[in-house]
Amino acid sequence: MSITCDYLVLGSGIAGLSFALEAAAHGDVVLVTKRSRDESNTKYAQGGIAAVLAAGDSFAAHTKDTLIAGAGLSHEVVVELCVKEGPDRIGMLRQIGARFDKKEDTEPKGDGAAPASTGGGRGVDDVDLDLHLEGGHSARRIAHAKDMTGREVERALLEAIAAQPRVRILEEHMAIDLITLAKYGGPEICAGAFVLDVGAGRVETVLARATVLATGGAGKVYLYTTNPDIASGDGVAMAYRAGAEVANMEFYQFHPTALFNPTAKTFLISEALRGEGAVLRLLDGTPFMKSHDPRAELAPRDIVARAIDFEMKRTGAEHVLLDITDKKPSFVKDRFPGIYAECLRYGIDITAQPIPVVPAAHFLCGGVSTDLEGRTTIPGLWAIGETACTGLHGANRLASNSLLEGLVFGHRAALALGEESKTRDRSKGWPEVPDWDVGQAGTSDEAVVITQNWDEVRRLMWNYVGIVRSDKRLKRAARRIGLLQEEIAEYYWKYFVTRDFLELRNIATVAQLIVECATARRESRGLHYTIDYTALDPAQARDTVVKRGVPAHPRGR
Repeated sequence: MSITCDYLVLGSGIAGLSFALEAAAHGDVVLVTKRSRDESNTKYAQGGIAAVLAAGDSFAAHTKDTLIAGAGLSHEVVVELCVKEGPDRIGMLRQIGARFDKKEDTEPKGDGAAPASTGGGRGVDDVDLDLHLEGGHSARRIAHAKDMTGREVERALLEAIAAQPRVRILEEHMAIDLITLAKYGGPEICAGAFVLDVGAGRVETVLARATVLATGGAGKVYLYTTNPDIASGDGVAMAYRAGAEVANMEFYQFHPTALFNPTAKTFLISEALRGEGAVLRLLDGTPFMKSHDPRAELAPRDIVARAIDFEMKRTGAEHVLLDITDKKPSFVKDRFPGIYAECLRYGIDITAQPIPVVPAAHFLCGGVSTDLEGRTTIPGLWAIGETACTGLHGANRLASNSLLEGLVFGHRAALALGEESKTRDRSKGWPEVPDWDVGQAGTSDEAVVITQNWDEVRRLMWNYVGIVRSDKRLKRAARRIGLLQEEIAEYYWKYFVTRDFLELRNIATVAQLIVECATARRESRGLHYTIDYTALDPAQARDTVVKRGVPAHPRGR
């Protein structure tokens, strides 16, 4: 039996939730999330949301900072629309109850630097937010809730969603593959997805007028990541298998500073610490960033991550140090209570001693290609948030632009689909789609295959396709990923699917796409650095696109 809805949303982070909240005004929404509804990359976002909210700041400055970070690949039209729509999206969050940190005295409004209204009924004169500064930004423009912004945004959105009777959330459900009608002799249209009910072990057919991919990033493709376990690139992998265009997968951002502790899962140490004066040091206490970039600790993330990687390899150290002990303990505890408490769990008092840190996979700048509203190259299929390649980030994401992108494109997609709903033929029935066929599949007694291949994919990606790459490493990675995918395909047809297996299948597909795109780019630009082509080539200021059956190749701008 099928589940039907107007909008099927896969993912419950900031993009999926903000879309669902607005789309409920136009139709019924089914939101699928593979664990609990609040488990997403958004929940773990520490820094905040970048937007022009202060006197002295301007849209032009935020746009310029984003374009510089993007290393010549950001689409200027996308950057400008995100920057200009950002204040309204902050206003929306405040209207539904998100609590951002405020300053004691509201500064007077600047000379037209920000729009006349932030949305939600608040004017700029009423914007009293305490704004952070982060690397790559030329002004304080990061709205935050201490160092737990994502958790607060997720809370507010989920509370607002709970009041929407037209939104149904399916927890502990995971999409297996998209349903495209071409597979059944129809047109090239996405009509929903096959979804695994994890608890029941049953596959359900969910049909929708529009399917929205908001599954977040793919950090689990790497051995070390700041992402939670859910970040296995599901949306990108499903879209690629369905025939959608994917772009710029070579640009995976490694956050420069994750807590180094062998007994703990990788924990992000926010860039905001460096914005407030924290210094990166070698193990002997020597600061080193100024020898790599005149902006020192405030250089963009790709530069800082490569500098740390270089110094670790040069000195043989397992980590470097991030030192904020020059600040008063009360200041550190008030600004960064989450980081302070987490580090203290592992015996590190950040007010009195430096934090051991290493780079870790953090954010996917590429993804499923979309237009300015979130449409993919397959009719009926949309992508928003980290799953999408909108053109905002280019070759490197500017800090705190990710939550901004999720909000802006969640809103734009909801508006566009709302307009489409006005002309929809509501008498049109649902397509005939066969139920999921298990064929001759049985219960696996070889789960060790999943754990072995999962570990192997992540290790080879870390060693061969990490912060610094080479043609030789990429070829080795491609060969081994191909063999692993053969094993995964054999397992897929032989056994009933499980969530663990589906995540393995997806990270292997994402790994393949990253390697393909990295191999096609024969220069060093932004997050893609190769020792075989160390210079930036102006002639290669083009997106790398890949589609099932079509090798990765550059596309003119």
